[in-house]
Amino acid sequence: MKYHDLKTSTPKRGSRVGRGIAAGRGKTAGRGTKGQGSRGGSSAKPGFAGGSNPLMQKLPKLPGFRSHKVAPENVYTGQLEQFAGKTVDTEVLAKAGLISNAYVSVKLIVQGELTKKVTVKLPKASASAIAAVEKAGGSFEPAARLQRPKTSQKEGKPQA
Repeated sequence: MKYHDLKTSTPKRGSRVGRGIAAGRGKTAGRGTKGQGSRGGSSAKPGFAGGSNPLMQKLPKLPGFRSHKVAPENVYTGQLEQFAGKTVDTEVLAKAGLISNAYVSVKLIVQGELTKKVTVKLPKASASAIAAVEKAGGSFEPAARLQRPKTSQKEGKPQA
């Protein structure tokens, strides 16, 4: 190791401004002469355009609104025929391929005939769908939506 390879442990300070003309950054200290930027204290708000209309107010506003709420997946009464005499919940529907997975919000809607007795345990259902299930001799019980099991970030496996 050579003497010129040694480094000091003290952090490097920024240049000191406003310490006389001979220092290089004297008098106005790199802030220019007069104006809002030369004064201490307050600064312009983000988007401020010097008194003219700011860019965000000049741009046209787009019409419409798109909801960020996730719509429930629909299951129809006609699709429940295949589950005759069984209890239908989100896990059963996911295994049958009628919904994407067991943890999504599901709603039962009337479409098609239901003639067989089925016990339905889903988070949502239309009033006419509940009536159709009960007319076929089955029953409807509102059930809470399943929550995904929590996974640890290191392993990616469900926690016990």
